[in-house]
Amino acid sequence: MAVFGVLAAVLGVLGLIAPDALLATMGFDPVPGSRRADGDHTPVFVTASSMAAVNMGVYYVLASLADWKPFFRWTVPFRLLTCTVFTLAVVGGRAPSGFLGVGLWEGLGAVATGLALRFERGRGAPRQDPLPLGAPQ
Repeated sequence: MAVFGVLAAVLGVLGLIAPDALLATMGFDPVPGSRRADGDHTPVFVTASSMAAVNMGVYYVLASLADWKPFFRWTVPFRLLTCTVFTLAVVGGRAPSGFLGVGLWEGLGAVATGLALRFERGRGAPRQDPLPLGAPQ
C-alpha cells in the first residue's frame, strides 16, 4: 500500500508540475495551450485530479504506516470499480488505449491487496475494525 501511495503522490506532483507529461504517460496527446479551444478545461481537470492523487497517495502512506487494515479492505471494491470504469472508458471510445494501463493498475492493485489481506487473516492476524466516530481511543 505504501508503494501505491508513493506512486500516486509522485504522479500527482508530476501532474501539478508538468500536466502534459502526465497526460502523455496515460496515452493522451497533449495539446499546447496556444492550440486549446475556448472552453477547454482540460488543465483544470488535470490539476484537480493531480491534487486528489497527491492527497490519496498521502492517505495510503499514512494508512500503511499505521497498518490500518480496515482502510486497505475499503480500497479493494472501490479500486475494482475504478478498474471497471476506466476499462469501459477505453472500450467505449472515451479514452485512448493507453489509459487501459491505469485501469489495469487499479485492478491488479485491488486483487493484490485483497489477496494480501486474505493471506494475513489466514495466518491468524487479528481483524482491526475502525472505532466509531467519537469513541474514546
